Amino acid sequence: MPCAMTEIEVTTVTGDALAPHLAAVARLRVEVFAAWPYLYEGQPGYEERYLRHYAQSPGAAVALALASDEVVGAATCQPAAEASAPVREALRRAGLDPADICYFGESVLRAGLRGQGIGVRFFAAREAHARNLGLHHAAFCAVVRNPQDPRRPAGYTPLDAFWRKRGYTPRPDISCIFHWAEPGEGGRETPHCLSFWMRAL
Repeated sequence: MPCAMTEIEVTTVTGDALAPHLAAVARLRVEVFAAWPYLYEGQPGYEERYLRHYAQSPGAAVALALASDEVVGAATCQPAAEASAPVREALRRAGLDPADICYFGESVLRAGLRGQGIGVRFFAAREAHARNLGLHHAAFCAVVRNPQDPRRPAGYTPLDAFWRKRGYTPRPDISCIFHWAEPGEGGRETPHCLSFWMRAL
């Protein structure tokens, strides 16, 4: 595993160029999303199949964080019109046009490399891609958790302040439901509410 002093390159890939990295990004999703607040019990094979839709989505892009050619982080985006049905429908219910919005999906980075500005570079790369597509807004979702949940780690700091500093505003009036299994549930998927954040580009 690269140490914290390793130089990290952030590069944006699209289409077939993503294919060689799918397995590595899938493993990162499993690793990062297992922790609070997502508590997502992922399987690498399923994750790799899920990620293929970014390679097949005409407007999608993935910002990869590379340390000596090893994928240590990734952040995805695509036109909301190409995103999953729950995202599209949530935006339409709010009177918004998915064709004008870039949807930012997952952003995953190894824990030991956080706090070095890579998250800022992820946002910059995805926003640049959105502008190149002629889209005027960016949006992403965050899982809604009870702050009193006993599984919440002591000292956990939400990313709200970081997102606000990037210019994003919470939109609690816009939400969607995704289903996934949490650890200890025997693979049984349960519904989770995710709330939107947005900004103009």
